Order: sequence, then structure tokens, then C-alpha cells
Amino acid sequence: MSIQGQKVVVITGASQGIGAGVVAAYRKLGYAVVATSRTVAASDDADVLTVQGDIADPATAERVITAGIERFGRIDTLVNNAGIFVAKPFTDYTEDEFASVVGVNLGGFFRITQLAITHMLARGGGHIVNITSSLVDNANSDVPSVLASLTKGGLQSATKSLAIEYATRGIRTNAVSPGIIKTPMHPEEQHEALGSLLPIGRMGELGDIVDAVIYLENAPFVTGEILHVDGGQSAGR
Repeated sequence: MSIQGQKVVVITGASQGIGAGVVAAYRKLGYAVVATSRTVAASDDADVLTVQGDIADPATAERVITAGIERFGRIDTLVNNAGIFVAKPFTDYTEDEFASVVGVNLGGFFRITQLAITHMLARGGGHIVNITSSLVDNANSDVPSVLASLTKGGLQSATKSLAIEYATRGIRTNAVSPGIIKTPMHPEEQHEALGSLLPIGRMGELGDIVDAVIYLENAPFVTGEILHVDGGQSAGR
């Protein structure tokens, strides 16, 4: 069980990149963490519970939420970070790629968020943070990304819908919309070219996205916000 009054966050896609950074940031805030991904390793921190599984499978969501409540007794925040990005011409996408991207980016959000909100309602409040993509607002001819726009765009719209649906019941819902960030997804030799796509002229750092998530966590008057952290990408070119 968590220390009395200790808040608890569930983080998907938590094994590397932005997810791992968010885990560390919430621990610094004193939160207990339930971290899930297909490859997340066991933690020697008693306040970090890891649950392996494919978030596209609703059974994984059930296991994660159940394990978190059994271990820590509560869930205060859910960070929907898990995501797949496949950039290719629209007519080249396969049925398997469509199923995979929709399964993680939308299906992975759907069930775990339902379960988390159900628990938050019983507790009287909570916070959802969704990680989307600036390509939703600013399509780029150099980065064909219809599946990202279809799924992360849906997530972005759902952010506002959830914020309004639960605004009077103590649950805030926000999103962070990253631009091109230095993560394991992008080999270092591509960094200069990718950075040149952004108005600010460089890629973002993992810490930029983590800081945005923590800002939203600590902003009780902010809900329904799509916080663009993208070097100006969503503003224009």
C-alpha cells in the first residue's frame, strides 16, 4: 500500500523515451508509479510497480489498474503515453499496420482510461494526460502520417470531450502534443535533418515533454488543454 495520502500515477509506454522520463519525474514529485509496457523491467523501487503487457489488449488495462489498486490503494493520474508511429504513403499502409496503430493509439487509451476514470469518480477526482502529436494540427508533406493523424487526432478530440464531460466531477483531462523529439525512435544521424523541419531549427528534448506533463499535473485550473511542445511546428512554417 502507498503511504497514506501518497498519490499514484499510471503511465503507459513506460519502458523508454518519454514514458521512462515521466516515471522518473512523478517519483521526484513523491508519487507512487504503476508503469506498464510490453518490455518494462521490474523495479527495485518499492514505490514503482511494473506490469508487462500489450496495452492494445483490454486485458492488459484490467491487469494494470487492478494491480495498481491492490498495491497502492488508489489511482490519481493516468498518463496515456503508449503510441506507435508509422510514416509511409497512405496507400502503402497494410491492414496489419492499421490494426496495430489503431490498437495501441486508440484501443490502448480506451479501456485503461475507462477503468481509471471509474476509480477516480469513486475517489472524487483525478487527472488524465494524453500524449498526441503536432502532426495532428500541422500535416507535413515530408512526413506522411495519416495513421498518426487518424489515431492521435482522435485522442486529441477525446481529450476535450472528457474534460467537459467530467469538469464538474473533479477529473481534469489534458494533452501534450509533441513535435519531433529526441527519442530512441530517431537515430542520431537523422537529428539535424529532423530538426531543420521545425521553425525553431532543432529537435526537442525528452525533458521538454516531461516538463509539460508535470506542468499540467500541477495546474488545477487547466483542463481540456492541448499543450503544444513542438518548436513552433503547430504555429506554421
